[in-house]
Amino acid sequence: MTQTKKRFTLALTLLIALTMVLSACGGGNNNKNNTAGSDKTNENKGSDNSGKTEEPVELIWYTIGTPQKDVDKVMAEVSKYTAEKIGATIKMTMLDWGDYDQKMKVLTASGTPMDILFSSSWALDYVQNARKGAFLPIDELLTTHGQDIVKTLDPAFLEGSKVDGHNYGIPANKELPAQEVWRFNKNLLDKYKLSLDGVTSLESLEPLLKAIKEKEAKVVPFAMNKDYLPVVPYDYIIQNLPMAISIDSGDYKVINVLETPEMKKALTMMHKYYMAGYISPEASTTTSLDDLQKSGNWFLDRAATQPLADNLWSINYGYPVVSTAASDSIVYNWSVMGSLQAISANSKYPEKAMEFLNLLNTDPVLRNMIDSGIEGVHYKKVGENRMENLPEADNYNMPTFSLGNIMLTYLNEGDPDDKWEQFKTFNAAGKPAPTLGFNFDSSKVTSELAAVQNVKGEFWSALMTGTVNPDEYLPKAIEKFNAAGLDKLIAEAQRQIDEWRAAAK
Repeated sequence: MTQTKKRFTLALTLLIALTMVLSACGGGNNNKNNTAGSDKTNENKGSDNSGKTEEPVELIWYTIGTPQKDVDKVMAEVSKYTAEKIGATIKMTMLDWGDYDQKMKVLTASGTPMDILFSSSWALDYVQNARKGAFLPIDELLTTHGQDIVKTLDPAFLEGSKVDGHNYGIPANKELPAQEVWRFNKNLLDKYKLSLDGVTSLESLEPLLKAIKEKEAKVVPFAMNKDYLPVVPYDYIIQNLPMAISIDSGDYKVINVLETPEMKKALTMMHKYYMAGYISPEASTTTSLDDLQKSGNWFLDRAATQPLADNLWSINYGYPVVSTAASDSIVYNWSVMGSLQAISANSKYPEKAMEFLNLLNTDPVLRNMIDSGIEGVHYKKVGENRMENLPEADNYNMPTFSLGNIMLTYLNEGDPDDKWEQFKTFNAAGKPAPTLGFNFDSSKVTSELAAVQNVKGEFWSALMTGTVNPDEYLPKAIEKFNAAGLDKLIAEAQRQIDEWRAAAK
């Protein structure tokens, strides 16, 4: 069973989810950027004053995901390709899902050498890191070395990922809106003849969860990790912090989402499920569901979707997965910024890094090598743009959504020929969130934000996963959030939103 293309969005969120991009200075070359697939040899490697060809530079790339056994093996092949194309080799370091954010904060703060980094709205926060100078502004580099990226991406990605008027990262060309779905292990649905008719809300899951709990002792009925967040109709100012705006009211009033009836109802239901044994006792501290998904010993979870997601999940897990909508399709800041690549402020080769990102997002050969591994080793082509995994793919299981333009990746078994056209239709159908294009500036409330984040660490995961009783712990959390200065954060957010809306008129 292989899982070569497992986590795409939010990532949503999540997710998913799941933000920020690094900056660079110095180094580089003055060669003109060629279109993907064109012949680039010594002209892009550079030469010294004697006319001798220089050795390719090494670009250091940090990215998110479970470290894979064959990363170095694949990057060796990638480097042969990129050395000829742009005069650069690639050294990739993967940091696991639960470790990436904290480890990258330490590495970037210490000045560790690096050129390219994964950033997002949910890991290595994109907006915060852009503002504090961790990422290089890339407006000029996009013009001089990334022209093909600009031509390729839906304009909403680059426009929606600007921070204070500037681009600091290259968004992955993927699903644009965020839509959550309930995912089901279809083997268990079929085994017990369970129907998904009318299953949309959190409450509607109860009969299905009850049936599985009674009949499958080894199965986790409702799988989730510590980042689980119930679906409520609010647009968060900072993802996973309690200040938010109603999606539907149109009043743009910033409130504490923990004080809303919708959140109280959701947390009460989550605790009911937890006490019934539908949710794992370790949910609030679980960082990854990989092993559980690999084993198939789960019945239900929630994920961010995209066109043909059920087919992709089924191929990845080696057994059928089906889903049904859990939310509307909304374009949030965090979904636009759900996956980006940035250039580090410490990069010696920012122009070369942009050349690589330009190639990564426009060259199918490179993109599929990085995504699926070595042809004939990890996968085989079964058509011009179709592939099947080989057994060695278990040694190179990469998170597709985090690696660039997914619309260049080969089609999987069962994917229709118009898969990427379906993505474009899906993207066009998303409803803009109230704060789309707004990025909160916390510079005037840094101490309050730090204090509020500390309180979040104490209460958030336990509440959201149903681990604690909201009747007891929700009032405690609200009191501590307020004591930490949440009211000042909300007032500052309201002021900025009012100014942002006035400027847009």
